[in-house]
Amino acid sequence: MLAVMSRNGWRITDQRRTLAQVFSTHEGYLSPKDVYDQMSIKYPSVSFDTVYRNLRMLSEMGVLEQFYFMDGGLKFKGSCLSHHHHHLICVNCEKTLTFDYCPMEQQMVLPGDYKILNHRFEVYGICEECQTHPTT
Repeated sequence: MLAVMSRNGWRITDQRRTLAQVFSTHEGYLSPKDVYDQMSIKYPSVSFDTVYRNLRMLSEMGVLEQFYFMDGGLKFKGSCLSHHHHHLICVNCEKTLTFDYCPMEQQMVLPGDYKILNHRFEVYGICEECQTHPTT
């Protein structure tokens, strides 16, 4: 993450190192508030807007993936840059499984002369564990 920041002309500050560390030590999804709460422990004067702006810019750079959960909440997770894949996301526990099938590889009939630059595909459901052991 720090290398991508540097390649994009960002100064690598202590706050940005901490931001990268937050994602490197957390495997799941983090909401902007989750990240802000962790950042504000070490940097009490950091603003939520600054944290949110950095998250969005890191997402635009491809370092973070952003997901809109069924409840409308936006969350971020470190990107897997090694290969193209999509996600199955449990709406109960937020566990995520990746799968390599890509619906974009199928022939698509698009209107006009549309050029696709990027795409995302997430499937929301309930994982096997949550089906077997539902929480009350």
